[in-house]
Amino acid sequence: MSVKLETRQTTDASVTATTDQGWKLSIPSGPGGTYRWAQLDDYLRRSRHSFFWTPPLKLSLSARLSANGHLGTWGFGFWNDPFSATLGLGGMAQRLPALPNAAWFFYASAPNYLSLENQLPAQGFLAATFRSPLVPSIFLTPALAALPFMLWPSTARWLRRLGSRIIQQSAAKMDLDPTAWRQYQMTWSADQVIFTVNDSSTQELLFTYHTPLSPRGRCGLVLWIDNQYAAFRPDGRLAYGSLPNEQPAWLEIKDIHVVK
Repeated sequence: MSVKLETRQTTDASVTATTDQGWKLSIPSGPGGTYRWAQLDDYLRRSRHSFFWTPPLKLSLSARLSANGHLGTWGFGFWNDPFSATLGLGGMAQRLPALPNAAWFFYASAPNYLSLENQLPAQGFLAATFRSPLVPSIFLTPALAALPFMLWPSTARWLRRLGSRIIQQSAAKMDLDPTAWRQYQMTWSADQVIFTVNDSSTQELLFTYHTPLSPRGRCGLVLWIDNQYAAFRPDGRLAYGSLPNEQPAWLEIKDIHVVK
């Protein structure tokens, strides 16, 4: 199935087409405290109930990263863009925050800590899913009253445990070199998600992971690289911001296919 992607980036970043009909997502070097981001997605102008993708489907693509040790996050897969709040300005769809549903290949450097489950990997290169109830966004509005209590570690720890009972997660760390061309494939069914990674030159199977935690509802396709971090650690402490990049960084992607 053809995939129509739109580009988004901060003013100092770029998303450019490559000669092999792929894409190169690039962010420059720079200090911490300044957000740098390049992204492709297919949901910018769509409300969540009109996102394109539901199971069963299979996503496949080839990708490589500029260098190991990137500070920030990068990846590709499906999610419901749960944390955005837009008013419909500039051609964007109206959207309120929601509980997360996602299935993706996701890299997060330290000090990111992106797991509510203490036994799961919370940073590194992961194959991961989120599965949450499909609660209408309007019913989540009262939860905003709890945000000030997140500043108290004891209360934040309790809220973190509560969140882990509502938001289910699965994740497996991948021990592979992302700077070489790899073929990434995800098979998303209603009752499972299967991740595989092959070496592009030899076709050797490098990684496989199966999880029964499948996202609920409709999702959008996203591919990105940035210098962001966010952490909700087991001790209840919250942290977020932008990391320094000593060198420019890029993510190159080609042969993007979604088969329904």
